[in-house]
Amino acid sequence: MDRTQRLSLLAAIMGSFVVGLDATVVNVALPAIEKDLGGGLAGQQWIANGYLLALAALILVGGSLGDVFGERRVFSLGVAGFGATSLVCALAPSVGVLVAGRIAQGVFGALLTPSALAVIVMAFPPAQRGAAVGSWTAWSGIAAVVGPLVGGQLIDAASWRWIFAINVPFVAATLLLISMAVPRRAPQAIRPPVDWPGAALSFLGLAGPTVALIREPQSGWGAPGVLVPGLVGVLFLALFLAREATTAHPMLPLGLFARRNFAAGNLQTLSMYAGLAILFFYLVLFLQQVAGYSALEAGLATLPTTLVMFALSKRAGALADRFGPRLFMGGGPLVAAAGLLLLLRVNGHVAYVTELLPALLLFSLGLSATVAPLTATVLADAEEEHAGIASGINNAIARAAGLLGVAALGAVIAAQFSSALGDRIDTSTLSPRARAAVQVTRDRTLARADVSGLSPGEAATVARATEGAAVKAFHAGMAISAALVGLGGVLGLAFIRNPRRRVPSATCAGGQLAGAPLDAAREPAQATALA
Repeated sequence: MDRTQRLSLLAAIMGSFVVGLDATVVNVALPAIEKDLGGGLAGQQWIANGYLLALAALILVGGSLGDVFGERRVFSLGVAGFGATSLVCALAPSVGVLVAGRIAQGVFGALLTPSALAVIVMAFPPAQRGAAVGSWTAWSGIAAVVGPLVGGQLIDAASWRWIFAINVPFVAATLLLISMAVPRRAPQAIRPPVDWPGAALSFLGLAGPTVALIREPQSGWGAPGVLVPGLVGVLFLALFLAREATTAHPMLPLGLFARRNFAAGNLQTLSMYAGLAILFFYLVLFLQQVAGYSALEAGLATLPTTLVMFALSKRAGALADRFGPRLFMGGGPLVAAAGLLLLLRVNGHVAYVTELLPALLLFSLGLSATVAPLTATVLADAEEEHAGIASGINNAIARAAGLLGVAALGAVIAAQFSSALGDRIDTSTLSPRARAAVQVTRDRTLARADVSGLSPGEAATVARATEGAAVKAFHAGMAISAALVGLGGVLGLAFIRNPRRRVPSATCAGGQLAGAPLDAAREPAQATALA
C-alpha cells in the first residue's frame, strides 16, 4: 500500500466515521435537546427522522452521481456539506432550524455514504481491495462504540451542541486528505441520466406518511393536517413506483424484485429494521426521561450490542456460507425478538444487570446471527453487475423502515401513554399547578412529570401516575418492536431458499448499528480480512 492509497483510505474512513459517529449519538442527545429547545416527542422524532428521510430518499441517486461526475468530486461535496450542516445544527436556535439542518445533513450523507466506498474501489486494485474495505468497515463499526462514549460525555459535561460541532474539525481534516491523495477521474464522455424525478417522488412519498404519523397524536386521524399529507404521500409513492417501472434509467430497478431471495430478503429488512429503529430510539429516551440515566449511561447501556456484533458477525457469515442462510435468517430474528420481549420486565427503576443486560445480550445474539447472512443473501441473488444497486436498494429500504417505524410508533406510544395516564389519575381533583405538570408530561410523552413545587401528596400521586403510564407505553413499544423483528424471522423461514452454490459472505464488524445494511458486496477474500 503506497502513500496515496493510505491517505485515500484514511479519507474514506474519516468521512464515514463522522457520519457513523453522528448517527449513534443523536438519539442519546434527544432528551437534552428537548429540554433546551422544547418540541416534545414530535420534535424528537423529527430530529431523528429528518435525517433518515433525506438519506432514504436520496441514497440511490447519491450512489449514481459518483459514477456520473466522479467519486472524488461527489465525496468532497458530501463531506463539506455534512460539515457545514453540522455547524447549522450546532448553532440551531429552535427545533425547526435543527430539523432543517438534520434534513440537509441527510442530503449530504446520501452523497458521502456511497462515494466513500467508491473512493476505496478507485484507489485500490482488486487484489488489495478486500483488506482496504475490511479496514473501512471495522472503523465504521468503531464509530458505533465511540459515539455513545464521547457523545454522552459531551452532553453531560458541556452541551448537546458539541455533538454536531465536533464534526467540523474532522471534516476539515478529511477535505485536506482528499485534496492531497484522492485521485481525480475524468467525467464520463456519455453521462447516464440521473433519475431526479424519481428522487423527488420518493422524498415526497416518504415525507407525507411521516408528517401524518408524527402529527396524529396531537391532531387525530381525521384532521386535515394529518389526512392530507398522508394521502398525498401515498399518491407520490404510487407515482414513484409507476415511474420506476417505466423509465429507461430507474434509480430503483424493480426487475430485481422478481428474484425470490432478493425480494424476501428486502421484505425481511423492512420488517426487522423498523423494529430495530424503534428499539434504539425509544429505549434511549426511556432510560433518560423515565429511568433517570444520564446521557453517558444511556449510551453505554447499548454498548454490549455493538461488542457482541463485533465478536460474532464474521462467524455467523462464515457459518451461513457453509450451511446456508435460511436457518440463520429465520432463527436469528426469533432469538432477537425473545430478547426484546424480556424488556417487558423493565419498570421505571431499571436494574441494568438483572433486567436490561440479559435482554440486550439475547437480542444481540439473534441480531449477530442474522445481519451478515441477510445482506449476503440479498446481494448474492442479484447479478454481479448489479451488486452496487442491490446494496443501495437494501440500504435505502433499511433507512426507510427506520424512518416509518419510529414515526408510526410515536402515535402508538402517545395513545398508550395518554390512555394509561387517564386510567391512573383524575386531573379534575388536582391543583392547577399539578394539572399543568401532568399536561406538560402528556405533551412530552414517555417521561416523568416535574413535581417540584407541588405538595407532597400531589407530588407522589402525579409522579406515580406518570411513571406507570410511561412504563406501560414503553412496554407497548417494545412488544411491537419484538413483533416486527420476529416477523422478519417468520419471513426468512417461509421464503428464503438456500442457494445451490457457495456465495460470498457479507460479514460485518458492527457497522450495522448505524441503521442500515452493508454498503457493498464483499469479495470472498474479505472473509479473512475482516477480523
